[in-house]
Amino acid sequence: MPAVMKALAAASPVSAPPSPRRRVAGSSGAPCQSLQSSFRGIPLRCCPRKPAHRSPPLRSSRAAAQVVAMKPAIQFIQGTDEQTIPDVRLTKSRDGTNGVAIFEFDQPSVFDSSAELGDITGFYMIDEEGVLQTVDVSAKFVNGKPARVEAKYVMRTAGDWDRFMRFMERYSQANGLQFVKN
Repeated sequence: MPAVMKALAAASPVSAPPSPRRRVAGSSGAPCQSLQSSFRGIPLRCCPRKPAHRSPPLRSSRAAAQVVAMKPAIQFIQGTDEQTIPDVRLTKSRDGTNGVAIFEFDQPSVFDSSAELGDITGFYMIDEEGVLQTVDVSAKFVNGKPARVEAKYVMRTAGDWDRFMRFMERYSQANGLQFVKN
């Protein structure tokens, strides 16, 4: 580790070449080296790392999701991705302050798994930036069987619109969709 610190200090344009000032024993008994940096004259102490048997730090699933680029997904039941690709209609006000996105799913897969996983709790659009959600979800039944689900997502600000469009761009790239202007 001290060699790495020496190399970094020597490569830095603001630091003077490291020169050992003194040798001190660290907590592990190994010698430490103090270096004088020309940047604010702060002494830098480099000691070999004491080998320790520690368990790796626990990471929450939320932290891991931020590190790993995730595939954008749509869910009706949290934790269960919808496999059916929707038709999406967009409307936007002339001044650009608000808009509405209507998602139509024909024969969505959520009905296949809702018996085991529970009821539809909302409409969730999930990507690496977070979750966009609405509870404005309706189902259409034909002959007593679910045939279509429609979800409406309302955007009340230009920032909401921009965020939604970033999600849709990621979702369309992941699922091979294209934008068609009518």
